[in-house]
Amino acid sequence: MRLKTFVPSQAIPIMPLVKEVSWQHILRQNITSSQQLTEYLKLDQSQQERILANPRFTLNIPLRLAQKIKKGTLDDPILKQFLPLQEESVALEGYSIDPVGDNQSRCQSKLLKKYEGRALLVCTSACAMHCRYCFRQYFDYEVQDKLFSEELELIRQDPSIHEVILSGGDPLSLSDRVLGALLEDISNIEHIRKIRFHSRFPVGIPERIDTSFLALLENIPQQIFFVLHVNHPNELDRDIFIRLRQLQKLGVVLLNQAVLLRGVNDSVEVLKELCCSLVDHGVMPYYLHQLDRVQGAGHFEVSEEKGIQLVNELRRRLPGYAVPNYVKEISGAPSKVLLF
Repeated sequence: MRLKTFVPSQAIPIMPLVKEVSWQHILRQNITSSQQLTEYLKLDQSQQERILANPRFTLNIPLRLAQKIKKGTLDDPILKQFLPLQEESVALEGYSIDPVGDNQSRCQSKLLKKYEGRALLVCTSACAMHCRYCFRQYFDYEVQDKLFSEELELIRQDPSIHEVILSGGDPLSLSDRVLGALLEDISNIEHIRKIRFHSRFPVGIPERIDTSFLALLENIPQQIFFVLHVNHPNELDRDIFIRLRQLQKLGVVLLNQAVLLRGVNDSVEVLKELCCSLVDHGVMPYYLHQLDRVQGAGHFEVSEEKGIQLVNELRRRLPGYAVPNYVKEISGAPSKVLLF
């Protein structure tokens, strides 16, 4: 029998969020064409010529993030993460469509098992936004079977698994009905002690953290972790932290992982501001990832030597809890490889 040492619903009631807005309605406002984004940002002809027409990985950016982009320039740290440029079409040696070995760790169509004690559910192919450096942009998603019965059965049969990671795509793309049923099934597996979300939704569409979603988490007996993905301090704002605070009131542990990206966050000043903004609001910097070498993302790469210098400087300026581990994922390795 599992001991319930902490029941959030008895300790802190969920309070209604101010100005509840349908996240599905907001998601439909995403900018999904280069022409639409070009017109919105008032890019000139020479800037437009640098944009890749008809990219294989479609443009997708929430309006909320687009509104934070400086107009009339391509040199914006948010824009660079989402705008398909001509550089994506350049083939580089050492880059592949499966840089982290997802395929070789696939136990079932929606289940990956790379590391001891953990299993990852690829819940959906849908995402709130398309990052141009996404390592899973070529992943062969299972889109016909909407259930998780076979994956959950494999998890039930393996008592060595104590943590289930919900990833994608983005697990928060699922409806509350589907997500609620999945969470209930996972929480009923005796040997599961932790459930982890990997999500970019709170940055682009924080309205997804609404009272309905919070209610799904309220009575989950397992410890819940929420791993955000924020690369630059400009992505953050007060409204986002208000939503995240609602998760914290339920005892959810908030972490952040960032990717080191050329021209986006490859300076100690930017990384320091990002880390300080996060920890000031109770979000622990977790990982700073070396770029996964996915095909088409070579223009984002920062050398490992520079990455080590940046993290070393962060350690000089910040307390230890505010400095992320600088890591690299190597296909087939039993864990993330610590670079510094």
